Amino acid sequence: MKVLILGGTTEASALARTLCEYSIPALFSYAGRVTAPKPQPLPTRVGGFGGVDGLAAFLADNGITHLVDATHPFAAQMSRHAVAAAERCGVGLIALTRPPWEPVAGDRWQRVASVEAAVQAIAGPAERIMLAIGRMHLAEFAAQAQHHYLLRLVDAPGSLPPLPRHSVIVDRGPFTLDGDRALLRAHRIERIVCKNAGGEGAASKLRAARELGLPVLMIDRPAPAPRPEVHSVDAVLAWLGHDTDLGV
Repeated sequence: MKVLILGGTTEASALARTLCEYSIPALFSYAGRVTAPKPQPLPTRVGGFGGVDGLAAFLADNGITHLVDATHPFAAQMSRHAVAAAERCGVGLIALTRPPWEPVAGDRWQRVASVEAAVQAIAGPAERIMLAIGRMHLAEFAAQAQHHYLLRLVDAPGSLPPLPRHSVIVDRGPFTLDGDRALLRAHRIERIVCKNAGGEGAASKLRAARELGLPVLMIDRPAPAPRPEVHSVDAVLAWLGHDTDLGV
């Protein structure tokens, strides 16, 4: 058995620690979008594979028998490539994902299907917006340049985002309710725009928005490629045939 983890999430790191603990042979892969990725206890590679062909070649060349897609819920292209490459190579595939966030009493959510729809949804008078979407799609919000955007990024941007009015905070989760409540107040935020990443690490901004009565524009996840999906490390271990109670 040899496992390849397509990582980048908290869940991927938890799985890496567990596979190392149980001495299950595995490799870890980062897409390379973060300047200083979190160190892992497994042999690690950084960068793309070169599409389905490149990933399939990597699986074959490295004797991979099991592929775990633990990428971000919005990494739709990578997930599609994983399904296609695993099928081509006869490698088992499972996705380790976070359940999406769901609104609860007191939330003021507006849901949209895409980043493009989110850009259109904030047409109107100028607001102070926390734009919690990562760095890849910031340029698209230049179409709504009337707003002041608060950007919280994992890495300092190499060049200024193409937004005429913005502030940048460099920070890495998990975040806290107290911290996010204070952040929203300090920057006089009137609306949050975010992707439905799920999980606990970034959920505090939604709890803070609920307490402060702020609206949230929630970008829904893209439809995943058809594949088996689980939400816990233990479920991945069971899929690998590893009994944690017996240590085998």
